[in-house]
This record gives sequence, structure tokens and C-alpha cells, in this order.
Amino acid sequence: MEALDGNAIGGMLYHVFGAEMTMAEAECGHCGARGPLAECEVYLGGPGVVVRCRVCHKVVMALVEVRDVMCVDLGGLSSLEPAT
Repeated sequence: MEALDGNAIGGMLYHVFGAEMTMAEAECGHCGARGPLAECEVYLGGPGVVVRCRVCHKVVMALVEVRDVMCVDLGGLSSLEPAT
């Protein structure tokens, strides 16, 4: 499965957060790497969306739609700050 960048889920992130989030500063909870969500690796081929750190490749975010409700797991992030 080929990885895309975080821009691939820009619309989905807008739907979830109500704001443009691809430029939000994300910090990986595993290795501490920081950068915009647009630089993360995104995998769309499964039953949901998996977002991985571009440095350590650990899962930082997962998004799954269940019965028309978008479920978001941000457990792999230590921080997420919207761009100003």
C-alpha cells in the first residue's frame, strides 16, 4: 500500500475539526518529531484511515466512520496545535 501525505485527508480533517488542519503542528507521542499534519504518512486502503509519523512510522492517528459517525483516535500524538 502506497503512503500519501496528510493533504489527502484535508477535507476529512476539516469535517472533524471544523477548521483547516493540514498545517496544524503535530507532535509524535512516540519519538517527539514535530511538523505539520500535511507531512505525515497517510494510508487509505483499509476500513479506516491510518496516519503515521514521517520519522518513526508509528501510528499517530486513526479515523474510522461507523454508522455515519466519524471516530477519531489521536492517541499517538502528544500534542496537536492548530496553525495560526
